[in-house]
Amino acid sequence: MLRESLNDMVAFVAVARAGSFTRAAAQLGVSQPALSQTVRGLEARLGVRLLARTTRSVSPTEAGERLLNAVGPRFEEIETGLAGLAELRGKPAGTVRITADEHAANTVLWPALRQVLPEHPDIKVEVVVDNGLTDIVAERFDAGVRLGGIVAKDMAAVPIGPAMRMAAVAAPAYFEGRSRPVRPEDLTDHACINLRLPTHGGLYAWEFEKDGREMRVWVEGQLVFNTASLVLKAALDGFGIAFLMEDAVRAHLEAGALARVLEDWCDPFAGYHLYYPSRREPPAALAVLVEALRHRG
Repeated sequence: MLRESLNDMVAFVAVARAGSFTRAAAQLGVSQPALSQTVRGLEARLGVRLLARTTRSVSPTEAGERLLNAVGPRFEEIETGLAGLAELRGKPAGTVRITADEHAANTVLWPALRQVLPEHPDIKVEVVVDNGLTDIVAERFDAGVRLGGIVAKDMAAVPIGPAMRMAAVAAPAYFEGRSRPVRPEDLTDHACINLRLPTHGGLYAWEFEKDGREMRVWVEGQLVFNTASLVLKAALDGFGIAFLMEDAVRAHLEAGALARVLEDWCDPFAGYHLYYPSRREPPAALAVLVEALRHRG
Protein backbone atom coordinates (compact mmCIF):
# COMPACT_ATOMS: atom_id res chain seq x y z
CA MET A 1 0.00 0.00 0.00
CA LEU A 2 2.79 2.41 0.90
CA ARG A 3 4.70 1.68 -2.32
CA GLU A 4 1.54 2.18 -4.38
CA SER A 5 0.83 5.49 -2.66
CA LEU A 6 4.39 6.70 -3.22
CA ASN A 7 4.22 5.89 -6.93
CA ASP A 8 0.88 7.70 -7.18
CA MET A 9 2.23 10.75 -5.38
CA VAL A 10 5.24 10.86 -7.70
CA ALA A 11 2.74 10.97 -10.58
CA PHE A 12 0.70 13.71 -8.87
CA VAL A 13 3.77 15.87 -8.17
CA ALA A 14 4.93 15.55 -11.79
CA VAL A 15 1.53 16.69 -13.14
CA ALA A 16 1.19 19.52 -10.61
CA ARG A 17 4.62 20.89 -11.45
CA ALA A 18 4.28 20.48 -15.21
CA GLY A 19 0.72 21.89 -15.30
CA SER A 20 -0.07 19.29 -17.94
CA PHE A 21 -0.76 15.57 -18.05
CA THR A 22 0.87 15.37 -21.47
CA ARG A 23 4.16 16.98 -20.40
CA ALA A 24 4.25 15.02 -17.14
CA ALA A 25 3.63 11.75 -18.97
CA ALA A 26 6.55 12.49 -21.30
CA GLN A 27 8.80 13.20 -18.32
CA LEU A 28 7.81 10.00 -16.53
CA GLY A 29 7.86 7.82 -19.64
CA VAL A 30 4.24 6.67 -19.35
CA SER A 31 1.11 7.22 -21.43
CA GLN A 32 -1.15 10.19 -20.73
CA PRO A 33 -4.26 8.02 -20.12
CA ALA A 34 -2.35 5.83 -17.65
CA LEU A 35 -1.08 8.88 -15.78
CA SER A 36 -4.56 10.40 -15.62
CA GLN A 37 -5.95 7.14 -14.24
CA THR A 38 -3.20 6.99 -11.60
CA VAL A 39 -3.98 10.49 -10.34
CA ARG A 40 -7.72 9.79 -10.29
CA GLY A 41 -7.04 6.66 -8.23
CA LEU A 42 -5.02 8.69 -5.72
CA GLU A 43 -7.80 11.26 -5.45
CA ALA A 44 -10.34 8.50 -4.87
CA ARG A 45 -8.29 6.91 -2.08
CA LEU A 46 -7.67 10.25 -0.37
CA GLY A 47 -11.26 11.39 -0.83
CA VAL A 48 -10.28 14.86 -2.08
CA ARG A 49 -9.75 16.45 -5.45
CA LEU A 50 -6.09 17.32 -5.94
CA LEU A 51 -6.09 18.85 -9.43
CA ALA A 52 -8.40 21.32 -11.13
CA ARG A 53 -8.63 20.33 -14.79
CA THR A 54 -9.72 22.51 -17.69
CA THR A 55 -9.37 22.02 -21.43
CA ARG A 56 -6.31 24.28 -21.41
CA SER A 57 -4.52 23.73 -18.10
CA VAL A 58 -4.13 21.69 -14.94
CA SER A 59 -3.46 23.28 -11.55
CA PRO A 60 -3.49 22.08 -7.92
CA THR A 61 -6.58 22.62 -5.79
CA GLU A 62 -6.15 23.87 -2.22
CA ALA A 63 -5.76 20.25 -1.08
CA GLY A 64 -3.40 19.54 -3.96
CA GLU A 65 -1.26 22.57 -3.11
CA ARG A 66 -1.01 21.40 0.49
CA LEU A 67 0.06 17.90 -0.58
CA LEU A 68 2.54 19.30 -3.12
CA ASN A 69 4.18 21.50 -0.48
CA ALA A 70 4.38 18.56 1.90
CA VAL A 71 5.81 15.85 -0.34
CA GLY A 72 7.48 17.77 -3.20
CA PRO A 73 10.59 18.84 -1.22
CA ARG A 74 10.95 15.31 0.19
CA PHE A 75 11.10 13.83 -3.29
CA GLU A 76 13.75 16.39 -4.25
CA GLU A 77 15.83 15.33 -1.23
CA ILE A 78 15.50 11.68 -2.26
CA GLU A 79 16.54 12.45 -5.84
CA THR A 80 19.55 14.44 -4.62
CA GLY A 81 20.55 11.61 -2.30
CA LEU A 82 20.32 9.02 -5.06
CA ALA A 83 22.30 11.22 -7.42
CA GLY A 84 24.97 11.59 -4.76
CA LEU A 85 25.46 7.84 -4.65
CA ALA A 86 26.98 8.03 -8.12
CA GLU A 87 30.00 9.75 -6.60
CA LEU A 88 30.67 6.66 -4.49
CA ARG A 89 30.99 4.61 -7.66
CA GLY A 90 34.12 6.58 -8.53
CA LYS A 91 32.68 8.07 -11.70
CA PRO A 92 29.74 10.39 -12.45
CA ALA A 93 26.58 8.77 -13.73
CA GLY A 94 22.93 9.54 -14.32
CA THR A 95 20.68 11.50 -16.65
CA VAL A 96 20.92 15.27 -17.03
CA ARG A 97 17.97 17.11 -18.63
CA ILE A 98 18.80 20.49 -20.19
CA THR A 99 16.54 22.95 -21.98
CA ALA A 100 17.95 25.44 -24.49
CA ASP A 101 16.93 27.34 -27.56
CA GLU A 102 17.90 25.97 -30.96
CA HIS A 103 20.79 28.37 -31.49
CA ALA A 104 22.39 27.58 -28.12
CA ALA A 105 21.88 23.85 -28.58
CA ASN A 106 23.65 23.90 -31.96
CA THR A 107 26.45 26.38 -31.27
CA VAL A 108 27.33 25.76 -27.61
CA LEU A 109 25.76 22.64 -26.13
CA TRP A 110 26.39 20.07 -28.83
CA PRO A 111 30.05 20.99 -29.51
CA ALA A 112 30.79 20.52 -25.78
CA LEU A 113 28.73 17.33 -25.41
CA ARG A 114 30.41 15.83 -28.45
CA GLN A 115 33.75 16.17 -26.66
CA VAL A 116 32.85 15.20 -23.09
CA LEU A 117 30.33 12.35 -23.42
CA PRO A 118 32.76 9.76 -24.87
CA GLU A 119 34.83 10.23 -21.69
CA HIS A 120 31.81 9.61 -19.43
CA PRO A 121 29.75 6.71 -20.82
CA ASP A 122 27.61 6.53 -17.67
CA ILE A 123 26.27 10.06 -18.16
CA LYS A 124 23.13 10.42 -20.26
CA VAL A 125 21.95 13.79 -21.53
CA GLU A 126 18.52 14.84 -22.76
CA VAL A 127 18.45 18.19 -24.55
CA VAL A 128 15.00 19.69 -25.08
CA VAL A 129 14.96 22.52 -27.61
CA ASP A 130 12.52 25.20 -26.47
CA ASN A 131 12.70 28.84 -27.52
CA GLY A 132 10.54 29.95 -24.59
CA LEU A 133 11.66 30.99 -21.11
CA THR A 134 11.19 27.57 -19.54
CA ASP A 135 10.77 27.28 -15.77
CA ILE A 136 13.35 24.56 -15.17
CA VAL A 137 12.10 23.81 -11.65
CA ALA A 138 8.47 23.39 -12.66
CA GLU A 139 9.39 21.41 -15.77
CA ARG A 140 11.84 19.18 -13.88
CA PHE A 141 14.96 20.10 -15.82
CA ASP A 142 18.37 19.89 -14.20
CA ALA A 143 19.62 22.98 -16.02
CA GLY A 144 18.79 25.45 -18.74
CA VAL A 145 20.58 27.79 -21.12
CA ARG A 146 19.71 31.46 -21.48
CA LEU A 147 21.43 34.67 -22.40
CA GLY A 148 23.16 36.12 -19.35
CA GLY A 149 20.91 39.13 -19.03
CA ILE A 150 17.73 37.10 -18.43
CA VAL A 151 18.87 34.46 -15.92
CA ALA A 152 16.82 34.61 -12.71
CA LYS A 153 18.73 35.89 -9.69
CA ASP A 154 17.97 32.80 -7.56
CA MET A 155 19.84 30.56 -10.01
CA ALA A 156 23.49 29.62 -10.15
CA ALA A 157 24.75 30.75 -13.57
CA VAL A 158 27.94 29.80 -15.40
CA PRO A 159 29.04 31.56 -18.61
CA ILE A 160 29.33 28.99 -21.41
CA GLY A 161 29.95 31.25 -24.39
CA PRO A 162 31.49 34.59 -25.36
CA ALA A 163 29.71 37.92 -25.60
CA MET A 164 27.36 38.07 -28.58
CA ARG A 165 26.05 40.60 -31.10
CA MET A 166 23.00 40.89 -33.29
CA ALA A 167 23.21 41.69 -36.99
CA ALA A 168 20.70 43.38 -39.29
CA VAL A 169 21.18 41.76 -42.68
CA ALA A 170 19.56 41.40 -46.11
CA ALA A 171 20.45 40.00 -49.50
CA PRO A 172 22.33 42.54 -51.66
CA ALA A 173 19.55 42.28 -54.25
CA TYR A 174 17.06 43.60 -51.70
CA PHE A 175 18.94 46.90 -51.46
CA GLU A 176 18.95 47.48 -55.22
CA GLY A 177 16.98 50.67 -55.76
CA ARG A 178 16.58 51.22 -51.99
CA SER A 179 18.52 53.39 -49.59
CA ARG A 180 20.16 51.48 -46.77
CA PRO A 181 19.05 52.32 -43.22
CA VAL A 182 21.58 54.35 -41.22
CA ARG A 183 19.51 54.71 -38.04
CA PRO A 184 17.18 52.14 -36.44
CA GLU A 185 14.12 54.28 -37.11
CA ASP A 186 14.85 54.02 -40.86
CA LEU A 187 13.73 50.38 -40.66
CA THR A 188 10.10 51.52 -40.71
CA ASP A 189 10.59 52.27 -44.43
CA HIS A 190 11.78 48.73 -45.17
CA ALA A 191 10.35 45.24 -45.47
CA CYS A 192 11.53 43.40 -42.38
CA ILE A 193 11.22 39.72 -41.51
CA ASN A 194 9.62 39.33 -38.10
CA LEU A 195 10.16 36.71 -35.41
CA ARG A 196 7.25 35.75 -33.14
CA LEU A 197 8.30 35.11 -29.56
CA PRO A 198 7.13 31.81 -28.06
CA THR A 199 6.79 33.15 -24.51
CA HIS A 200 3.77 35.38 -25.03
CA GLY A 201 3.08 35.29 -28.75
CA GLY A 202 4.22 38.83 -29.45
CA LEU A 203 6.59 39.95 -32.18
CA TYR A 204 10.22 40.50 -31.21
CA ALA A 205 11.12 44.19 -30.94
CA TRP A 206 14.54 44.76 -32.50
CA GLU A 207 16.90 46.13 -29.84
CA PHE A 208 19.75 48.49 -30.69
CA GLU A 209 22.34 50.39 -28.66
CA LYS A 210 24.94 53.01 -29.53
CA ASP A 211 26.96 55.28 -27.23
CA GLY A 212 24.78 54.31 -24.30
CA ARG A 213 21.55 55.10 -26.15
CA GLU A 214 19.13 52.18 -26.36
CA MET A 215 16.35 51.91 -28.92
CA ARG A 216 13.67 49.30 -29.61
CA VAL A 217 11.98 49.19 -33.02
CA TRP A 218 8.85 47.27 -33.98
CA VAL A 219 9.24 46.46 -37.66
CA GLU A 220 6.81 45.35 -40.34
CA GLY A 221 6.93 43.18 -43.43
CA GLN A 222 5.21 40.39 -45.31
CA LEU A 223 6.68 37.55 -43.29
CA VAL A 224 6.54 36.37 -39.67
CA PHE A 225 8.22 33.16 -38.46
CA ASN A 226 8.62 31.54 -35.06
CA THR A 227 12.05 30.10 -35.85
CA ALA A 228 15.26 31.93 -36.72
CA SER A 229 16.28 29.38 -39.36
CA LEU A 230 13.34 30.38 -41.56
CA VAL A 231 14.01 34.07 -40.96
CA LEU A 232 17.50 33.47 -42.34
CA LYS A 233 16.21 31.59 -45.39
CA ALA A 234 13.79 34.42 -46.22
CA ALA A 235 16.57 37.00 -45.90
CA LEU A 236 18.84 35.01 -48.21
CA ASP A 237 16.00 34.86 -50.74
CA GLY A 238 15.69 38.66 -50.75
CA PHE A 239 12.42 39.12 -48.86
CA GLY A 240 13.73 41.85 -46.58
CA ILE A 241 15.93 42.70 -43.62
CA ALA A 242 16.42 40.17 -40.82
CA PHE A 243 17.77 40.65 -37.30
CA LEU A 244 19.74 37.57 -36.27
CA MET A 245 22.67 36.42 -34.15
CA GLU A 246 25.92 37.56 -35.73
CA ASP A 247 27.49 34.09 -35.70
CA ALA A 248 24.45 32.65 -37.50
CA VAL A 249 25.00 34.94 -40.50
CA ARG A 250 28.79 35.39 -40.49
CA ALA A 251 29.48 32.80 -43.21
CA HIS A 252 26.81 34.32 -45.47
CA LEU A 253 28.27 37.81 -44.95
CA GLU A 254 31.75 36.57 -45.83
CA ALA A 255 30.39 34.84 -48.95
CA GLY A 256 28.57 37.99 -50.05
CA ALA A 257 25.15 36.36 -49.85
CA LEU A 258 24.08 38.89 -47.20
CA ALA A 259 24.92 42.53 -46.60
CA ARG A 260 24.98 44.14 -43.16
CA VAL A 261 23.44 47.42 -42.04
CA LEU A 262 23.33 49.32 -38.73
CA GLU A 263 26.45 47.54 -37.50
CA ASP A 264 27.42 50.52 -35.34
CA TRP A 265 24.09 50.13 -33.50
CA CYS A 266 24.75 46.51 -32.52
CA ASP A 267 26.77 46.50 -29.28
CA PRO A 268 27.87 43.23 -27.65
CA PHE A 269 25.80 41.72 -24.85
CA ALA A 270 26.23 38.89 -22.33
CA GLY A 271 26.36 35.50 -24.03
CA TYR A 272 24.87 32.16 -23.07
CA HIS A 273 24.88 30.95 -19.47
CA LEU A 274 24.08 27.51 -18.07
CA TYR A 275 21.87 27.94 -15.02
CA TYR A 276 20.52 25.62 -12.34
CA PRO A 277 18.95 25.95 -8.87
CA SER A 278 21.49 27.41 -6.46
CA ARG A 279 19.98 25.97 -3.29
CA ARG A 280 22.09 22.80 -3.47
CA GLU A 281 25.26 21.43 -5.01
CA PRO A 282 24.71 20.09 -8.54
CA PRO A 283 24.76 16.29 -8.97
CA ALA A 284 28.09 14.86 -10.11
CA ALA A 285 26.92 14.31 -13.69
CA LEU A 286 25.74 17.92 -14.00
CA ALA A 287 28.98 19.16 -12.42
CA VAL A 288 30.95 17.39 -15.17
CA LEU A 289 28.89 19.14 -17.84
CA VAL A 290 29.22 22.52 -16.10
CA GLU A 291 33.01 22.27 -16.24
CA ALA A 292 32.97 21.05 -19.85
CA LEU A 293 30.73 23.94 -20.92
CA ARG A 294 32.36 26.71 -18.85
CA HIS A 295 33.62 29.52 -21.07
CA ARG A 296 37.24 30.36 -20.38
CA GLY A 297 37.85 32.98 -23.01
